[in-house]
Amino acid sequence: MIGIKTIIADSQKMFVEGISTYLKSRNNAAIKIVDKVPSGEELVEVLNTSDADIILMELNLPDQDGLKLIPELKEKFPNVRICVLTAYGDYRFVKEAFQGGADGFLLKSNPIEELLVGINEVMDGNTFLSDGLRITPASNSNGSARTDKSKSLYEDRFLIRQKLTRREQEVLELIAQAKNNKEIADELFISDQTVGVHRKNIMRKLGVRNTVNLIKFALENEIV
Repeated sequence: MIGIKTIIADSQKMFVEGISTYLKSRNNAAIKIVDKVPSGEELVEVLNTSDADIILMELNLPDQDGLKLIPELKEKFPNVRICVLTAYGDYRFVKEAFQGGADGFLLKSNPIEELLVGINEVMDGNTFLSDGLRITPASNSNGSARTDKSKSLYEDRFLIRQKLTRREQEVLELIAQAKNNKEIADELFISDQTVGVHRKNIMRKLGVRNTVNLIKFALENEIV
């Protein structure tokens, strides 16, 4: 393949420069980096004015959830291939990415040589899933789904956001503005009781016991 026009969407500057350097050194003109953007908004802007062939995209973008952005990109730019290149390998993320229209999914922790294979496979019209990933949960020897009961002591903003539904995220943003249930209900056109249910579910999912700690948690983790 000659001149695969590629956009890298990732806010980690050192990683992006490393990938760019690697692709240039291994492929000469075979893969052409036409742009590097740190956010979902800038990615859409670039796509509006470019004729890119493929996007190498991190899920955890500073302004948007990549999993929700993928189907939007596919609807607006159906001819552009999307290859997720991320640190998040949970099978649920892989499954949702492919359901949203992703063409490939690679882990940043995998050998960098896999990136070339993935790009070529995707550009040939195939889907690509890098080693160690799956779209269903791993099974125990008895065939039942294995659940990992261990929990990371640190969960970043992207993982925290995945716990909340879109409506819960909307409610949380209004709670962080110190609005009460009635004010939130009026703004979202739902009942006070529904807001109360959302509030309880949000606190349960995020592991906090009161509204003060909920707002503090949301602000400290930059999820509002």
